[in-house]
Amino acid sequence: MTLQLIAVIAASIGFTSCGNSNASTSSATGWKINDKKGGFQYNTSYDGTEVPYGMVAIEGGTFTMGRVQNDVMGEWNNNSTQQYVQSFYMDETEVTNLMYNEYLNWTKAVYPPTEARYRNIYSAALPDTLVWRNQLGFTETLTNTYLRHPAYSSYPVVGVSWVQANDFSKWRTDRVNELNLERAGYLAKNAKTNKAYGEQSFSTDTYLNVPTKAFAGDSTVVYKGVKNRAKAGETGVYAKMEYGLFSAEYRLPTEAEWEYAASVRKSDRIYNNSQGRNKYPWGSNDVRTNSRRTKGDYLANFKQGRGDYGGIAGWSTDAGEITTAVKTFPANDWGLYDMAGNVAEWVADVYRPEISSQVNDMNYFRGNVYNKSVIGPDGTVQIVDTTIKYDTLPNGKLHPRALPGQVQKTGVDEQDTFQRRNFQGNNSIAYNDGDAFENAKQGEGSTRMYNSPLDEAIYDEEGNLTLAKDGTTRTTLINNNSRVIKGGSWKDRAYWLDPATRRFVDQYSGSDFIGFRNAMTKVGSTKSNAKKKARG
Repeated sequence: MTLQLIAVIAASIGFTSCGNSNASTSSATGWKINDKKGGFQYNTSYDGTEVPYGMVAIEGGTFTMGRVQNDVMGEWNNNSTQQYVQSFYMDETEVTNLMYNEYLNWTKAVYPPTEARYRNIYSAALPDTLVWRNQLGFTETLTNTYLRHPAYSSYPVVGVSWVQANDFSKWRTDRVNELNLERAGYLAKNAKTNKAYGEQSFSTDTYLNVPTKAFAGDSTVVYKGVKNRAKAGETGVYAKMEYGLFSAEYRLPTEAEWEYAASVRKSDRIYNNSQGRNKYPWGSNDVRTNSRRTKGDYLANFKQGRGDYGGIAGWSTDAGEITTAVKTFPANDWGLYDMAGNVAEWVADVYRPEISSQVNDMNYFRGNVYNKSVIGPDGTVQIVDTTIKYDTLPNGKLHPRALPGQVQKTGVDEQDTFQRRNFQGNNSIAYNDGDAFENAKQGEGSTRMYNSPLDEAIYDEEGNLTLAKDGTTRTTLINNNSRVIKGGSWKDRAYWLDPATRRFVDQYSGSDFIGFRNAMTKVGSTKSNAKKKARG
């Protein structure tokens, strides 16, 4: 790869340096880096201060996770513990219907449900609009309009399961990286809309591992070099992680990240100490505003009492009776909207009653499942073709394990974990949780702590579905599919507005009061230039 190509990359994505200033000398060997005659190429002038589009920068730090005041409900699952969270980015708003409809539109165009092989891909992405139905309530209009109608475009999407929220996050990562490579001249312009179909669609993992198979190996789309200007005989001219073109993954925030972003206020810091913590994200112990113009109005969208979702006619105290448009209420200290009320939000963690800083007090997260790429007999990374494998979810729905064009994944094995001390298997969900929980079905008379119901959905060889309820007496609803939700919603009382409160819902279920927002780990320096926004 030539220096001229590096210069084109720099101009495309706004590197702080240009021309020969990107060339440097290795402090290890004395060799030239980014020499125009070839050799090791690396973005030595990377400026990592850009904030991803639609997100805000959250500078990490120490905080008290859990309750710091008496709990009127007497809960014991949110005892206080000191944690440290690394710097990250978070969406300033919850994911809206407009954002999710863009995802649905792309999925329907690339994997048209009119084709039998793709039908279950689109259906797996659809939110459950029936969550609005109420056996003693008239809500059919919401069932038919909330997701699609422009009147609700800026309202948070609901009816999305934890699994679907993760699928959206992966899709978002690929679309952002696809645009970055297009702007840098490594992908043909507008191929993302004109050429993407089935296995011929962009995947970040595929491009990084086997770029010759990206876009199903279409050389008119995936350029070998910037806009196909590679010299004859040159190797390694596809974009690499070293060039600084690829975004970190969009994902659900961890519970610790979410609570930190909702509860910590920059204005409470004095030198290297945090001076207490108020109950709600807006920095007080009151749910009403004291402003002269809006005195008496609520600072979040939540249920005030029985039969009171928004006040009386002429004075809508919380701006709506169901969800409200994002940014209806003021942002918190970080610039995040609706960190209390509107909709509760999925976070990444599997639920367990206890969070202990004695086990880990940095970036706490329960839910690690470790995978690796499948390597074929020829030593190359294997890509999913048109033969799509599906998992049958407990509710009977089918979910694709991976989409065509993506890298095939499998769990890490004994060879990967042999003599390791930091992890010992491909699944750490039940690690040190005080119970010998297993994914296998629990037998009669089990005394395990987490012996939750195990409903089954089984397809026979002819494709007929049988739904079987678990008739065994169980003592808990907690299992490895129980995911934490945080923040109160339009349907909740004020108790749930406290960021420390915790609940869980099955990861395959959607609800009319649960949405989500994305987060992204900040790579590099802890501090960020929050004023500098990424191109969008």
